[in-house]
Amino acid sequence: MSDTPDSPDQALMPDSPPRRAIKSFVVRAGRMGTGQIKALAELGPRYVLPFKPERLNPAEVFGREAPLVLEIGFGMGGATAQIAKTLPDHDFIGCEVHEPGVGALLKLIDEQQLSNIRIFQHDAVEVLEQMIAPGSLAGVHIFFPDPWHKKRHNKRRLIQPDFVAKLVQHIRPGGYLHCATDWEPYAQQMLEVLSAEPQLENSAAGFAEKPAYRPLTKFENRGLKLGHGVWDLVFRRRQPAP
Repeated sequence: MSDTPDSPDQALMPDSPPRRAIKSFVVRAGRMGTGQIKALAELGPRYVLPFKPERLNPAEVFGREAPLVLEIGFGMGGATAQIAKTLPDHDFIGCEVHEPGVGALLKLIDEQQLSNIRIFQHDAVEVLEQMIAPGSLAGVHIFFPDPWHKKRHNKRRLIQPDFVAKLVQHIRPGGYLHCATDWEPYAQQMLEVLSAEPQLENSAAGFAEKPAYRPLTKFENRGLKLGHGVWDLVFRRRQPAP
């Protein structure tokens, strides 16, 4: 299962041929329904934030001070909307380049009257690096990123040491990083990479119980009934030493 397409490249190594910068996605075609097209046209100007190479002011965007959570790749937005409804005292910024997914989440925002979600239809890596202030995030969600099943493609997986090291700089001390996958080899890699990051500590002895705020998707529910596993990982940024 893969709700969120992603395709990061590893950092450029000395004396290596030129390579693309890290990206959090692969652009894939998708058909737009009439409701999604209408939502993009009518709601996009209000809820889709323009990418700018300058720091975002969340209090100005949301009109309040609240814990800020970044979701990287929200797919069709069902889980995002449900989490935002469950945690109304938090604000959520979702990054997704897949236009039908953006349209679908906008529809949910309107239907459920959610005021605590904003969207970037832009690469999450660039949003993170240029628009999110260091130490400003209460949490980060990365649910079901593309597992890149073939071994030769494993290097394209989003959860890699270099990316995690950059990501953790934007999480406040005590804040969390929550990843989930239904591909066990990727789950094991995630556990190894996150455990090796010195600024993170595991909230569990290995994999975590699914936090109550993360809903089961229809696809995930179907897989669980067939005996497929799902693995959650919840790590926290360490508090600075006194």
